[in-house]
Amino acid sequence: MKKSLRWGAAVATATVATLTLASCGFSNGSGGSAGGSTQLNLMVASYSDNTKAEWQGIIKDFEAANKGTTVNLDVESWTDINNVIKTRIQAGKQPDILNIDAFAGFAADNLLYPAKDIVSAKTLDDFQPAFNTNASIDGTQWGLPFIASARALFYNKDDFAKAGITDPPKTWADFEADAVKLKAAGVTPYGMPLGSEEAQAETAIWFYGAGGGYGDAKKLTIDSAENVTGATEMQKIITQGLTEANPGSTNRTPLMNVFIQGQLGMQIGLPPIVGQIKDKNPSLKYGIAPIPTKDGSPFTLGVADHLMAFKNKTDKKDAIKKFLDYFYTPAVYTKWVGQEGFLPTTKSGADQMGSDATIKPFLDLLPNAKFYPSTNPNWSAAQGAIQSQIGQLGQGANPSDLLKSIQAKASGQ
Repeated sequence: MKKSLRWGAAVATATVATLTLASCGFSNGSGGSAGGSTQLNLMVASYSDNTKAEWQGIIKDFEAANKGTTVNLDVESWTDINNVIKTRIQAGKQPDILNIDAFAGFAADNLLYPAKDIVSAKTLDDFQPAFNTNASIDGTQWGLPFIASARALFYNKDDFAKAGITDPPKTWADFEADAVKLKAAGVTPYGMPLGSEEAQAETAIWFYGAGGGYGDAKKLTIDSAENVTGATEMQKIITQGLTEANPGSTNRTPLMNVFIQGQLGMQIGLPPIVGQIKDKNPSLKYGIAPIPTKDGSPFTLGVADHLMAFKNKTDKKDAIKKFLDYFYTPAVYTKWVGQEGFLPTTKSGADQMGSDATIKPFLDLLPNAKFYPSTNPNWSAAQGAIQSQIGQLGQGANPSDLLKSIQAKASGQ
């Protein structure tokens, strides 16, 4: 789940020192067939030290059950994969199946099969509807939601007890009242990271919470009335001293460590935080709850990486479909997702993993996931503008004027 790639006119710049093309065993763009057998070339991103071994196990079991189909695996680091796939496409040696975050540029250049051609209808219908929508452009789905992450409110139970708070907040009114109580009890109420690391994520929490958002593939809506309401709420919380000092210069990762050490009342976090707490401060008493919103309606900020299939010289749709349908069977898929510490994008996967109390709060939020408009060609500029400017809310900037400025930068003005 890294920065998105835009293939074609909108390719995002990746910082890569060296391309290691020798790591690929692909002979040509077709993937080839020999002696009546089919060879599939699979390029995936590395999520952990275990990623390669996990894929090797899946491939071994698939090949044993599907004689005549061989899957050639290529694992690339997130540092390299964007440039590697760009170079492969230029050379006509793209894989048959690719795991990466973004798909829109490939679809725009007519390089991909539609999702309906590479998995069965049963598999396609098993994805969470919000994730299918996020993987579609103009009504056609191109990407297969691969793994997901979501956000929820982490809160310190000891701090809540100290402040006389019995339940986590559901609405902004609840949140403000609880934050005031925490402050009176000597606790820093809320961590609001508006530094350059991920300011767009924290801002989205408040924009979507107000009923707004960033827009869609065709139009960005940074300066909407709802977003102004969200930005105004952010500024109110900051000016009332209910956050850490200087939110505009605070990044998410170090601030989350402050929460893990028991020095914050509340902060928005991701599923891997559960494991980090277990490793770094297992005695921390914490809870996980839905993100408070203006009216209390549930939502989460979702992130999804994707699988996609390229239209190569040799038509291997049948073999691709067989492999991908196998991968998304609950027993195979949930094992992979669980080993890597992510969330499933399928309904059957969520049902199978729902007994895990540490991730159930996140799973429950997936049907209400909202996403960045990553298929909009101006999103990269918008994200950069948010990261560099939204912290000005803590310096007294007028919310409406600030969002108009960000909207203008996103539109190249």
